[in-house]
Amino acid sequence: MSASEQIACQVPADYAGMRLDQALAALLPTHSRSRLQRWLKTGQLRVDGRIWRPRDPVFGGETISGELIAEAETFALPQDIPLDIRYQDADLLVLNKPAGLVAHPAAGNWDGTLVNALLHHYPELANLPRAGLVHRLDKETTGLLVVARSLQAHSALVAQLQARHIERDYLAVVNGLPVAGGTVDAPIGRHPVERQRMAVVPGGRPAVTHYRIMRRFRTHTLLHVKLETGRTHQIRVHMAHIRLPLVGDPLYGGRPRLPPSASPHVLEVIQNFRRQALHAERLALSHPVSGVRLTWQAEMPADLLELVAALEEDAKV
Repeated sequence: MSASEQIACQVPADYAGMRLDQALAALLPTHSRSRLQRWLKTGQLRVDGRIWRPRDPVFGGETISGELIAEAETFALPQDIPLDIRYQDADLLVLNKPAGLVAHPAAGNWDGTLVNALLHHYPELANLPRAGLVHRLDKETTGLLVVARSLQAHSALVAQLQARHIERDYLAVVNGLPVAGGTVDAPIGRHPVERQRMAVVPGGRPAVTHYRIMRRFRTHTLLHVKLETGRTHQIRVHMAHIRLPLVGDPLYGGRPRLPPSASPHVLEVIQNFRRQALHAERLALSHPVSGVRLTWQAEMPADLLELVAALEEDAKV
């Protein structure tokens, strides 16, 4: 099944002199420039009934029309993998991702991913880039993700993300005891030697992470973390950079920090926590069609609750 949309609009007089693709980007802001260019080249979008090139200048007054049909963009095997859906309507859905689920297929994970699951439960998402995924979480990070269900919603949500209008709040358990909350403003890029890792590097992409203390334990801290940007592994890299690595993080965490003279139970829980202690707890955005501000929260998963309970038990000794 292909998603389609009827378009009919007129180029304003004050757009005279603009490239056609620039004018279309302003007239149809819910669609990406590359998608509009593709529709022009295939003739799905026409100007006064004729095919124009994306670079052709407009004069004002032209009529843009066409039936925009999205061809399949996501090619992956649909798989019946359960999803924890927290909200859905005709334009978007919000789900709570478990640990161990990769967001989309890539080398080493060609199936068994969130995209495979989405294509099984919502086959129409094959018409959208990455099956509608607007952002992603690392394989072992749990919590809330938003998925677009239409072309318009996808473009609108991507624009919100780029404009930093989507709020993403996390809970993280870190090794160490910060004196207070703060902000990490440090560029992130590929590690110069270990290519599977990211790092704070000169010339990296701008990255800003805010954090505040929620609970202090003897040797660990539960933090509330808010992303201003969304770089790969951002929270994990930034926390390690300020020497507060996440508990259990296999790439950036180092050796587990163990409270001195802790009980066998506490030591066991900490040592057996083998993923980054990170959970996307809260998501807030403006609905891509109605504009209404929406907020969702997801409770901590069982393993993270157990870790926090063990640290609280240790702090009472």
